[in-house]
Amino acid sequence: MPTIVDIQNLRKSYAGGFEALKGVNLEIEQGEILALLGSNGAGKTTLISTICGITTATSGKVTVGGHDIKDDFRAARSMIGLVPQEINLEPFERVLNTVRFSRGLFGRPADEAVLEKILRQLSLWDKKDSQIRELSGGMKRRVLIAKALSHDPKVLFLDEPTAGVDVELRKDMWEIVAGLKASGVTIILTTHYIEEAEAIADRIGVIAKGELLLVEEKDALMARMGKKQLEVQLTEPITEVPLTLQSPDVELSADGRSLIYTYDTNAERTGITKLLSKVAESGLVLQDVATRQSSLEDIFVDLLKEDAA
Repeated sequence: MPTIVDIQNLRKSYAGGFEALKGVNLEIEQGEILALLGSNGAGKTTLISTICGITTATSGKVTVGGHDIKDDFRAARSMIGLVPQEINLEPFERVLNTVRFSRGLFGRPADEAVLEKILRQLSLWDKKDSQIRELSGGMKRRVLIAKALSHDPKVLFLDEPTAGVDVELRKDMWEIVAGLKASGVTIILTTHYIEEAEAIADRIGVIAKGELLLVEEKDALMARMGKKQLEVQLTEPITEVPLTLQSPDVELSADGRSLIYTYDTNAERTGITKLLSKVAESGLVLQDVATRQSSLEDIFVDLLKEDAA
C-alpha cells in the first residue's frame, strides 16, 4: 500500500535541552491501523501533536498525503482527524451542532447527509439533539470521533481513545475503529491497553524516551519475539530444579509445584520430549502439563527492559 504519512528524522527539543523526540523515522501506510505503544512520557502524544501541527518540530520533515505539514499546512491538516485524550466539549451544546461546527471549521460545505452518516456509524443519531452534558463518558468519546471525522479526513489519530472507558464500551470502540478502517480511513492510535493493540492493529510501533524502538507487522512481531512455555505441574512441590534438568530454559515456579520450560516453536526440535523423559528419570511425578504463548504485553515489557539496560 502507498505511504500516506511520511516522517523523516523528526526531532522535538524543549528549553533546557530535554528531547521529547529523537530522530523518529516512520512510514504509515494508507488504510492500515498502526498502534503506538509506550509508557507515560515516551513521546507518543508529542509525536501526534507534531504531525497535527499543534507542536512545532525542532527539525525533520513530515508529509501527509504528500503535503508538507509546515510548507503546506492547510492541505496537510485537512487530511487529518484528531481525537485527543481529553474530553473538551461544550457541555450545553447539542451533539449535531457540535459535529456540524467542526465540519465548518475546516471550510467544508454544509452537508446534513454526511453528518447523519457519521452519527449513525457511531450510534449517535438518536442522541443528535441531546446536550453533551447529558451523555455518558463513552458517548462523549464517540462525539469526539464524530467531530474528527466531520471533514472527511483520510488519516485519523486516536490518542488513548478508550482511556477511562469500561471493558464493554472499549470493545464497542474496537468495532468502530474496524469499521472506519473498512471505509478507507488510515488510523494511528496510542494506547496503554496492550490488548487493544493486539486486537485491532495491523502494525505495532514501540516508542520509549522519544525513540522508535521498532515498527513491525503485529503477527510477524509475535511470531519472531513471542515465546512458548510448557508448564509441567508436579504432584509434590520441590525446592530446586533437579541437576539433570538444570538449564537456562527451565525454571521452578514460586510455589515449587511446576517446572516452566521456555522453547522456540520455530526450531526443528522443541526439546519437549527430551524434557519429559528427564522429568520421569529424575523421579518426579507429573500431575498435568499446559502450554502458553507469550502475549504482546510480554513482548512490550521485554523490549522496554532491553532499552533500559
